[in-house]
Amino acid sequence: MAEFASRVFRAARLLNFEQRLAGAAAVLLIVSTFGPFSFVEAGELLLASGVLGLLFARAEGRRFHLPFGDGTAIAAAGIWAGALIVARLFDRPLGQNLLALACAAILFLAGARERAKRPADDLPPEHETPPIRTRRAPRRPGAAAETTTEPLPPPEFKPYEPRSGEQLHLGPDDQEGA
Repeated sequence: MAEFASRVFRAARLLNFEQRLAGAAAVLLIVSTFGPFSFVEAGELLLASGVLGLLFARAEGRRFHLPFGDGTAIAAAGIWAGALIVARLFDRPLGQNLLALACAAILFLAGARERAKRPADDLPPEHETPPIRTRRAPRRPGAAAETTTEPLPPPEFKPYEPRSGEQLHLGPDDQEGA
């Protein structure tokens, strides 16, 4: 048991701020289920334990892929928890509902912030290897002077040169009478 507790504290230290916030909201969501218990509270427990399991696995360094990333999954859990709480709004005490709704909102906001910080596809493909760069042979001193270069092609336009006695003007040529 002491080993598991040390792993949990180590995992909490490795998580970033948004992940810690999501973990705290998940724990408080579990606390908010105490009291009258129904399928709604069971769903909340399942959601919160799923979020905690996801965060613990990420802190342990386990690699797995979620289709839209961790932040989206956490934000979706917050939205679903909020919907479950609203479904049972009048069957529980007001304080318990407010705590649960606040936890669901914090869970959603932490997930949305995590999603904004990381791309949707949060793991790089394992089979992709970096490109191999070949090295060129070093140049000998004076090698640049030996190479010949080709002259540049002539420009495609001819610069404007005024005829003798012609006044330089800007604009279209039809304004001569003005």
